[in-house]
Amino acid sequence: MFTIGLTGGIGSGKSAAADCFRALGIHVVDADWAARVVVQPGQPALAKIAEHFGADVLLGNGELDRARLRGLVFDNADERNWLEALLHPLIREEILRALAASQSAYAILESPLLIESGQYKLVDRVCVIDVPEALQIERAGARDRNDPEQIRKIMAAQLPRAERLQRADDVLDNSGDLSSLEAQVASLHQKYLQLAESNN
Repeated sequence: MFTIGLTGGIGSGKSAAADCFRALGIHVVDADWAARVVVQPGQPALAKIAEHFGADVLLGNGELDRARLRGLVFDNADERNWLEALLHPLIREEILRALAASQSAYAILESPLLIESGQYKLVDRVCVIDVPEALQIERAGARDRNDPEQIRKIMAAQLPRAERLQRADDVLDNSGDLSSLEAQVASLHQKYLQLAESNN
């Protein structure tokens, strides 16, 4: 299956772009969805996380307390590395399973950490959705009601914008409105259809 990796920093509009591709009938696999699946109650990974970090990382209903876990690993490189070593292979398997089930002309893998996590190796092309950093902070703040300082911390943990753009095969400029984004996606869609066709 010809696959495009869709990525971008926090507040860049990955979800909006993914929705545009979905509206054109393209199967989108969300890496965040895969990351949630592998830590659902009953999954071996969740038991290992609770064993490692303590039962405090579980909510009353047995689900993972994501905010608490994020707090434990965000500023601790060793703990973050341990968690990533556990989860990344499982997330990769889940993504591959979902991509294999795709019925559209090509598939999209939407992932905030496509490049950082090595998931770019699962795709044929990388499409970066890009906005200036000031706009990232403004949009992410409006969406998540996070303070700018918290958003800057998240941005600092992600790949720098310039580096992300360097790794891009295609760039969607999302500094305009939704109709501008839709037009760019429609144009890329035609290109991807041709690439997928010649890839068969």
